[in-house]
Amino acid sequence: MKATTMGLIIVAIVLAGAISALLLTGSPTPAATTSAPSPTTPTTTKPSPTTTSATPRSIRVKGSTTVLPIAQAAAEAWMDAHPNDSIIVEGGGSGVGIAALIDGTCDIANSSRTLKDEEKQKGLIEHEIALDAVCVIVNSSNPVEELTLEQVKRIFKGEITNWSEVGGPNLEIVVYTRESTSGTYETFESKVMKPDNITLNALTKTSNGEMAQAVSGNRNGIGYVGIGYLAGASGIKALKINGVMPTIETVQNGTYPISRFLYMITKGQPEGLAKDFIDFVKSPAGQKIVEEHGFVKLP
Repeated sequence: MKATTMGLIIVAIVLAGAISALLLTGSPTPAATTSAPSPTTPTTTKPSPTTTSATPRSIRVKGSTTVLPIAQAAAEAWMDAHPNDSIIVEGGGSGVGIAALIDGTCDIANSSRTLKDEEKQKGLIEHEIALDAVCVIVNSSNPVEELTLEQVKRIFKGEITNWSEVGGPNLEIVVYTRESTSGTYETFESKVMKPDNITLNALTKTSNGEMAQAVSGNRNGIGYVGIGYLAGASGIKALKINGVMPTIETVQNGTYPISRFLYMITKGQPEGLAKDFIDFVKSPAGQKIVEEHGFVKLP
């Protein structure tokens, strides 16, 4: 009896151990934890909208110092809104920018003059981005308030050499001009000087800013700048020409005699970032930048 009882106890212990082992090692693992991802986990990896990087784009814009402040401000506004885009803006003058465009070392040429026939034949295209006036400026202490177009021509030609000859003080006139690659120079030459030339005694300045600074520092001086360089300037003033002051209104209605368009120029039709940037400058937001810098928006 004791042996039988002891045998039953051993069998019970063995059976209990076997059942425990089955429960610990033999139970199937749920499929969801081994064979398929959770429904909230994507099956392919895609960057989130906040981390996706657009393809970087870059263009170089070069040329007119008249257009320079517009182009710089517009480029900053564009890059603020499109941080993956890079727009490098340089001055140098309209002729320098156009030459760089032809050579393929820039994507857009800023110009304050129209294209010449030989430049158009090379596939260059003008894009009007603003209106401007070439303003004849003198030192703010000069009592002269206006000149005729003919008087301006004779002063820059070197025929009138003293301010007393045009109603001013008995002081020698100091003439300032721009370098020959300047679009402002070419506009002034075509609208004021032709067929004559500017006197060789004129002192040459390489930008609108330099011109304004020179005249502001010389009470005898006379020069010319784009209308945008009058905004906030000190020490200079614009003269009436043929009785008309250069203003937004007189530029828009064409009564100021030395008015012009400002351009961004491309080789062929613009594409990519060059097109986007020019379209932006011509848009209402871009034209607001034009006005903020003292120039005249497109009609």
